[in-house]
Amino acid sequence: MLNILPTTRVFLCSRAIDMRLSFDGLAGMVKSHFSMNATCGHLFVFFSRRRDRMKLLFWDREGFVLYYKRLERGTFAWLDELDLNEGGEMEAADFAMVLAGINPVGKPAKRKENNFMPPRVPPLQLV
Repeated sequence: MLNILPTTRVFLCSRAIDMRLSFDGLAGMVKSHFSMNATCGHLFVFFSRRRDRMKLLFWDREGFVLYYKRLERGTFAWLDELDLNEGGEMEAADFAMVLAGINPVGKPAKRKENNFMPPRVPPLQLV
């Protein structure tokens, strides 16, 4: 489990990346996409083209940490609907919900209408 402090700044990359990229490749993406140094202590989030895989890169004083999450069902496509700050920044609390599998801007679930009609039964007759 990854604990994210409320003071952590989280940045989401809007471009799909090649999931074969590792520490150095993702650090290069941080520099080119966010114009930041990857050792600044912020959390940088990258997604696959299909949006079913996510990689997080951050620096923890001793070196880079890489966290990889693959969804067995569904995608992170709904992240495109989020109203992110300039540069793809997201609130740490909202991102913690994303990691837990919760959509922080969740739409109410559509209720299925029950079109089930019981079979017609003739009325009972008392004899």
